[in-house]
This record gives sequence, C-alpha cells and structure tokens, in this order.
Amino acid sequence: MELLERLTQIDGVPGFEDAVRDFMRGELEGVAEFEQDNLGSIICKVAGKNDCPRVMIPAHMDEIGFMVKDVTDDGYVRFAPLGGWLDQVLLGHIVTIRTRKGEVDGVIGCTPPHMMPREQRDKVIQRKKMFIDVGARDKKHAQQRLGIRIGDPIVPRETFRRIGDGRHLLAKAWDDRVGCALVIDVLRALKRGAHPNTVYGVGTVQEEVGTRGAKTAADVVNPDFCIVLDVGPATDMPGMEGEVKTSLGKGPGIYVLDAGTIAHHRFNDFVLEIAEKKKIKHQVSLLEGGATDARAIHIHARGVPAVLVGIPARYIHSHAGVIHTADYDATLRLVLEVVRALTPARAETLMGR
Repeated sequence: MELLERLTQIDGVPGFEDAVRDFMRGELEGVAEFEQDNLGSIICKVAGKNDCPRVMIPAHMDEIGFMVKDVTDDGYVRFAPLGGWLDQVLLGHIVTIRTRKGEVDGVIGCTPPHMMPREQRDKVIQRKKMFIDVGARDKKHAQQRLGIRIGDPIVPRETFRRIGDGRHLLAKAWDDRVGCALVIDVLRALKRGAHPNTVYGVGTVQEEVGTRGAKTAADVVNPDFCIVLDVGPATDMPGMEGEVKTSLGKGPGIYVLDAGTIAHHRFNDFVLEIAEKKKIKHQVSLLEGGATDARAIHIHARGVPAVLVGIPARYIHSHAGVIHTADYDATLRLVLEVVRALTPARAETLMGR
C-alpha cells in the first residue's frame, strides 16, 4: 500500500518522468541491472536460468497532464494537454505547475455561470476558454516572480485515499503507476527464486503521447515476448451499457484487442491457460479505442508476441481514478506464474516453430 501511495503522488507528465524513474531505480537497487535509453525509459534486468526467451514487462511512467502554453497580461496561465482529456472534467481542479523556481499551485477556472448567456450554461466549456489562476498580479509577476514560462509541466493534484471497504483505492496517476508498482514487485519476487528466462522490467516514457518510449526501449531490450502492464477501463458503472463488462475486484483484464494491437493468439491463450490452471481471477476483454505500449513493441524488429494485462480502473484520463487491491494481487500472481512457465521449449511452441 505504501508503494502504491508513493508512486501515485510522484509527478511525471510525458517528457518529465525523471522522478518516477529515480524512484523505480531506488526500489530495485540490488535487485536488477539497469540500463536507460536516450529518451529516459529505464530497463531493469533480472537474469534467470537461461538468456532466452527475453521477456519484456513494460509499464509507462508518465501520467496525463498539461504544459504551459502562454501567460495572459493579467497573469492567468493558458495550457495545452499532454495526453487525452475530456474538457468537461477539467474545471475546478487543483493543479501544480513545476517551474524552474519551484512548484506553483493553481486552479482551473473559466467564466462563472452567472456571467454566461442562459443558452451557454448547459454546453461543454472548451479547454481553450479555460485558464489556470495562480494568484499572480499580472504577466510580469507570473513570469519573473513565480518563474512560470512556456513549456513548464503541469500536474493534476489529488491525494491517495482508501474509500468504501478500504480495498478500493482512489488516487491520481493509476494510469500507469499501478503498472510501475507491479514491475517493482514482480522483479523483487523473481530475484528471490528461479525462473527459466531473462526478464526486463521497463518503465517507459511518453506512452500517453504516442507510446514513444516503448519503441526506443524495445530497441534496447530486443525482446522475444512482452507482457504489458497497464490499466484497463472498468465498465461496472452507469452509462457503460453495451461494453464488455470489466469489473473491479474480479481480477485483471486479459485483452485480446486494443486500437493498436491484436494480441498474439497463442501467447494470449497461454496466459489464459495459466490463469485457469492456477485459479487466478481474470477477465477477458477488448478495447476498441485507445492503445498501449504493446502497439510499438509488438512490431519491433521481426515481431514480438505481446499481451496486455490491464488492472481495471474507473475514471481513467481524469484527475482521480479508482482501483481494487484484489486486482493488484491477482495481476502480480498471474505475471509471476506466466514468467515461471515460459521455458525455452514452451517459447518455441508459442512462436509456432
């Protein structure tokens, strides 16, 4: 629980993942051998009995956020998105701008409803009409005293909480700090016991803006198989009728499809076989919109059989999401069982050779 809390409270929007990378390195010191690509993804190697198959287990370190676009003459900050946001979830939320002089807190605002024509009140307010109020007197104060400049990263502010039964966890950045936590726990467990392959836990950069770090990290690892650890949209809430049911507390989703990847069917079946044999709770799902690091990795070099294992999360791509601890536990167990069963001989079979 402490690991999850600490990871979600670190700031790391696309292009600014340094603190997350430093945290992962610190947690895995003495466990893994480290390498880094030129964009900043961290590769953490834990050798097993055999050099191959090389199993890549990525989770992206970045969270959705914003970047300073401009400062108005009155000292308000205009902002550009880093990652996919719905405009209607932005208003009224607290954010932090990370400047060269330190952190600057602010609130996302717009014209109040009292000052709008009646016909506009029920319409979605577009981001371009919003601003961040940082308490600046004017543009000079914002830029010179507070240190705000174009290009500074802006991060959502939300604390970590247990809610309801205590097994539901609310925080920012589950997408994908929960995957980063799993990478840490998987590598720690593998270091304590034997496994028949070599595993590369990877914290990738810039997933939310086009899975960029996954491509460069795959060039470093050159994997034979890939298990992507990310979140999957939970659909156990109002308004999700007609979607594949993916619920909190019923295990990870094993995805046969997303907008960037068709899961390798033999490897996917292998993962499902392990889940069923070991009686690990799981859900089979698909995602017609949105892609993960698997998009870049599965077409690396001659191709990499890849599968997405997604922890169900509510309200992803907003300031706060909700996950369930049972899904974390089941995902950790599933990944460890898959790695331990992925022998060189089984790898050849899964490749169809």
